[in-house]
Amino acid sequence: MTKIRAKICGVKTPQDVSVCAKAGAAYVGFNFFAKSPRFVDISTAAQLAIGAPVGLAKVALVVNFDNHALDTITEAVPLDMLQLHGQETPERVAEVRARYGLPVMKVLGISTAEDVAKINLYSQVADQILVDAKAPKDADLPGGNGVSFDWDLLRAKKYWQCPWMLAGGLNPENVAEAVRATGVRQVDVASGVENAPGVKDADLIRAFVANAQMHSCF
Repeated sequence: MTKIRAKICGVKTPQDVSVCAKAGAAYVGFNFFAKSPRFVDISTAAQLAIGAPVGLAKVALVVNFDNHALDTITEAVPLDMLQLHGQETPERVAEVRARYGLPVMKVLGISTAEDVAKINLYSQVADQILVDAKAPKDADLPGGNGVSFDWDLLRAKKYWQCPWMLAGGLNPENVAEAVRATGVRQVDVASGVENAPGVKDADLIRAFVANAQMHSCF
């Protein structure tokens, strides 16, 4: 049976990591965007990554980081993937992928069919695409705003050249419907499993992963 793979983004404590692993999450995300309530510094991220169980993929969320900043993170934190959540061009995605030898997930904000069309371009240079809701114009954060988008935009999608993941306003109550409606095999959540900004709730994490996997298939 193929299980839906869940990513819990914005973990900040060893307890968060442990709960994610025991719940059956496939990925945990470390948020290096300083304005986010989920921000972790490099020292904390390194400790969390070192203590993570084998098999739990460790992802660094970064926003428009230059090579110096990425060098600092990748040298200190044992990572399995880089998540580019800024305005990185396809050329920049390819450059990061080549420079660090790590899989790269590019985040694309979606609100219109024109936004969806960009996935074809980025899927040629990224290892994965994270399809997220486009942040509101006045938002302080590029993601993690608890905002969803019209999943119908993905119903007529063509097969892209790399795996993709769905984010944007997901929570334990709607994740099963999101999987059913879009056919996605991977889902991402941050604020949807919190009881306060940046504070993960163990019960919500367990419920999110379990409900996502209700539509796992053979």
